[in-house]
Amino acid sequence: MLAIADPADLDDGPRTNRSGTARMCAVTRQVSPVDDLIRFVVGPSGDVVPDLKRKLPGRGLWLSASHETVSEAVKRKVFGRGFKREVRVSPTLADETERLLVRGVIEALAMAAKAGQVVSGFTKAEDAIGQRDMVALLHASDGAADGIRKLDAKLDAQTRQTVENTGKSHDVPVIAALTSEELDLALGRSNVIHAAVLAGPAGKTFLSRSQILVRYRTANGGRTGTEQRLR
Repeated sequence: MLAIADPADLDDGPRTNRSGTARMCAVTRQVSPVDDLIRFVVGPSGDVVPDLKRKLPGRGLWLSASHETVSEAVKRKVFGRGFKREVRVSPTLADETERLLVRGVIEALAMAAKAGQVVSGFTKAEDAIGQRDMVALLHASDGAADGIRKLDAKLDAQTRQTVENTGKSHDVPVIAALTSEELDLALGRSNVIHAAVLAGPAGKTFLSRSQILVRYRTANGGRTGTEQRLR
């Protein structure tokens, strides 16, 4: 059961008992698990900044993890009213937050790769399909449709076979939230189009951050210039 969110717009800090497991979005006024929200704080210079790791000091204001919601908060001057003080809010805060989310996903994928929890390339990704320790299939958002279609078809066939043989579904998400250039940066090699994430703590962190990024881009009908899928 989720804890009841504090009715106030602001929390009392990142490590207090009142932080809870659910908070109220200052725009929609809906109570949601904190994993579905983004915390914002006021920095030393008076600028509103996203606290993606929920560790920055000071009182925090929470918004639904949605580009549209953050844009609406800027437009409606929600931050000034919520923090009850003069604050500086960048007109491109929603885009800046998305860039930070992307950076977090890239960093998490790099850590998973260093931990040996990522294999890259079409052949290695194909070989990983059906393995017990595979937890996600990755495609570059700008990758060629043919290769994506082939790997997705194999994953779908493997999923059906698993259900037929065991009666249990082993759903593996397909993530296309990063471009090839971003995958290259994370994995330290060039022209990465396909990869597979294997089980482990670092891979779990990558999945969590990817889910937030995809939700941020697609919630409320979202907007983005790149394709992303998470299934």
